[in-house]
Amino acid sequence: MKDVFRRLFVDFFSTIVFLVVYFATDSILIATGVGIAGAVGQFVRARWRGETLDLMTVASVALVVMLGTATFLTNDPRFVLVKPSIAHFAIGSIMLRRNWMLRYMPPIVQQHGADIILTAGYLWAALMFALGLGNIAVAMTGNLKLWGIYVTFAALAKVTAFGIQYVVFRTVIRRRVRATMAAAALAPAAAQ
Repeated sequence: MKDVFRRLFVDFFSTIVFLVVYFATDSILIATGVGIAGAVGQFVRARWRGETLDLMTVASVALVVMLGTATFLTNDPRFVLVKPSIAHFAIGSIMLRRNWMLRYMPPIVQQHGADIILTAGYLWAALMFALGLGNIAVAMTGNLKLWGIYVTFAALAKVTAFGIQYVVFRTVIRRRVRATMAAAALAPAAAQ
């Protein structure tokens, strides 16, 4: 479980840094600059250590750098407000990749839950697209405070979805492991 949180933190590091700095400074430009620096630093650190970067990590870093640069070049608040939608759509598209979640799952879940991993991966993609569409609707109002509330809501929605997924996975996998153990215990008796 600890490894799962570490991988999620690594994949979404630049997004977390951006949000923390934005809420601390109330400056989109400062938050963007720090987010870009964090993403580039994370990428350089991983390369320096010889770590293999997953598609999700590379895409996350690339989005932060490209969209952050566009934010500086345009200095347009409407673009800045819509920027998370682009990220949600891009990440949602990556999440449409079959079994993208597999690397985050412990071996017991991989062994007993391939079907629910696949389904959960597609549900995560749907959540990203829904949050992206919701962000566009809020961004069109141009109200930065409302947008800040929505971004917080989106983050809470993701945390809630993760919690629900954890409980569902834990319940389903436990039942399947027990059923497998019960069937294995009955097999020798049936053979006699």
